[in-house]
Amino acid sequence: MKFKNIFLLGIVVITVALTTGCNTFAKESNDADNTEQNHTSNQTSSDSHHPSSSTDAMEKQTSSGESNTVVEKNNSNPVGKTKEQNDDKPRYLKKEYLEKLNKTKEETDKVRKESEDEITYALKKVEGDRYDNIWDGLLNEIYGVLVDQLSSEEMEALRVEQREWLEYRDNTAKEASLVYENGTMEQLEYVTVQNNLTEERCFQLVEEYMK
Repeated sequence: MKFKNIFLLGIVVITVALTTGCNTFAKESNDADNTEQNHTSNQTSSDSHHPSSSTDAMEKQTSSGESNTVVEKNNSNPVGKTKEQNDDKPRYLKKEYLEKLNKTKEETDKVRKESEDEITYALKKVEGDRYDNIWDGLLNEIYGVLVDQLSSEEMEALRVEQREWLEYRDNTAKEASLVYENGTMEQLEYVTVQNNLTEERCFQLVEEYMK
């Protein structure tokens, strides 16, 4: 009986030992699996973060590149604008106006010659039209072009000269007309001299000042 009890006790001890050993092995196996899973998860997580960082860096680089492009474009705009402003210079009109004056002179001289045999009244009209509608108008037109072409200093000097010339023209015309004082030719002579001097002044301004 005593031997039987000892045998049963041994079986119980062995069973408990086996159970404990299996549990320990299972726990170690689970720990190993968990460790491997954690390592794999960490590696995957690390790998997934690494490309993202590279993408961020590339995005930053791209953003930086785009920013540089914008700066270059912005820097190029003033250059383009400056070029446009540099191209916006006064036109060189001297040749054009000389041709215009020569053509006008030819036409007005022809009309004057054809009217030489006209009565004084008709001559007055011819000379009046020649002055009001042609040469005085051309003088003002040329003066306006010079305002755009000349510098402030040059234009100021020309204004002084022009005022002096106007006084000279009118005084000269008046003096010439006094030869016919109180006669029918007095006014005609006055306008004729004004015309001649204004025509000369137009050519002078274009030749000496216009570009």
